[in-house]
Order: sequence, then C-alpha cells, then structure tokens
Amino acid sequence: MRLDAAIADATERLSRVSESPRLDAEILLCRTIDMPRSYLFAHPEDELDELAIERFEALLTRRNGGEPMAYIMGTREFWSHELLVSPATLVPRPETELLVDLALREIPRKAEWQILDLGTGSGAIAIAIAGERKMCQVTAVDISEDAIAVARENIRALAPGNVELELGSWTEPVRDRRFNVIVSNPPYVRDNDDALLKLQHEPKGALAAGEDGLDAICVLTADCGAILEDDGVLLIEHGAEQPAAVAELLESHGWTDIRCHNDLAGLPRVTVARRGGK
Repeated sequence: MRLDAAIADATERLSRVSESPRLDAEILLCRTIDMPRSYLFAHPEDELDELAIERFEALLTRRNGGEPMAYIMGTREFWSHELLVSPATLVPRPETELLVDLALREIPRKAEWQILDLGTGSGAIAIAIAGERKMCQVTAVDISEDAIAVARENIRALAPGNVELELGSWTEPVRDRRFNVIVSNPPYVRDNDDALLKLQHEPKGALAAGEDGLDAICVLTADCGAILEDDGVLLIEHGAEQPAAVAELLESHGWTDIRCHNDLAGLPRVTVARRGGK
C-alpha cells in the first residue's frame, strides 16, 4: 500500500472518532515508519511492507477505540514542553495553560517563593511554573503512585532542581509547610456526566468528583487557607458551569478578592482567591 493511499484510508476511518482525522493518520503513520511528516509529503508513492501495515493497523485500532493520541504517542505538548503521559495521568489540555498564566501573573519574576501544585498528574503545571520562575521552589502533590512516577520522569527531563514531588491526598503531605501560591486542576466532572463516556481511557479518579463535581474543590477551599502565607493566592480550574458554586464555597471559608477568569473559548475556567479570615 502506498503512503498516500494509507493516509486517505486511515483519514476516512478516523473521521468517526477524531476532530482532526488526517493529522492523526499522518502522525500515526510517521510513528509506524519512524519518519517525519515531511517525508510523507515528499514520498507519497513509497510502499508500506506487510509488517509496517500491521503496525499501522494496530495504532489505528487503538485510535478508533477512542484512545487519546497522547496515550498512543506517549507524549503531549504543554506550555512548549513535550511531556510524557500515560493512562495514569490526564492528558494536559490547552485551557489549563490559563491556570499557569494566571499563576505567573501573581508570582514576581525574581521571587523566591514556595509554590504548591495539588493533583499534579503528569507534572505539567508544576514544570511550566518552575521553568518560568526558576528562583521559586515548586512542590507537586498527587495521590497516585503511577502518576507520580510519570511526573518524576518529566521533572527529571524538564525541570531539574526546583520541583519536588510528594505522594498523598491534597494538602495532607504538606500540612506543616507554608506556601505563597497554590494551584490546582482538580477533578470537577459530575459522576453521572455523559462526558465521562468520551473520556473513558483517562483515569476516572482525576476527572469525576461526586454528584455535583465539587467534592475535590470543597476540600481545596476548606484546607488550603491553613497552609498559605498571609495574602497568599489560590487558583483553581473548574467547569464552565461551576464558577458561582466555587465562589460560594470560597466565600464560606473566608476567602477574599474572588475572581473568575475565562479561557480562550470565552468559558469560565479558573477562579482566583486570596487567603482571608484564616
């Protein structure tokens, strides 16, 4: 089978599961033959041998089953970093870069602050902040040993020196410490949300958070104030329909200066609040 024919056939098959079927087909074919995409354009007439066809078919089967491209390829770009990902971690989303951007606005460039990332997963947020604020010490916490293992590899490759990892549930491993900024992209999907069906390959524990999707955010709003310095800042990513509920939770625990920020799609995505009344 020629390369161009393989791409055309795969594009048609992937159109049922992908918003970018041709791109997916090209990337998977490049993975199969271990060549850059430019090779596909320069040599469309090249023939795939039987072994290559079998390898390509195996990748297509995984993608057609709904497995994210990031898991198939083993990497995902976030904040210009190429991160390792696995089914133990969420696939980092572009909208989460808003959380990083807002955190960086709060952290002076030459600050020697303590930053905390709760529910770090692949370490994407912690690494992004550490790379931009090299004088800060970033602590990243996750309850999953498998996720911590992935984050450790990413940190070793991308942010050696100013990121440390802690295994445990939310603030539990760091309750005796104080931080200037806390960031978190916690689970915030309702347990019965149909969206979970489309996300079945990703860890449910990093997505679902109770009947209203607020279980994890309830913990954060209740516990984070105790480990923040005076005037410290908490930034939480949440669902587009949750800003009012998140603000109410923050107010009930004495947080002040509560502001919600929209992502690039114009949807409410990150709420920022200051430590108050603790």
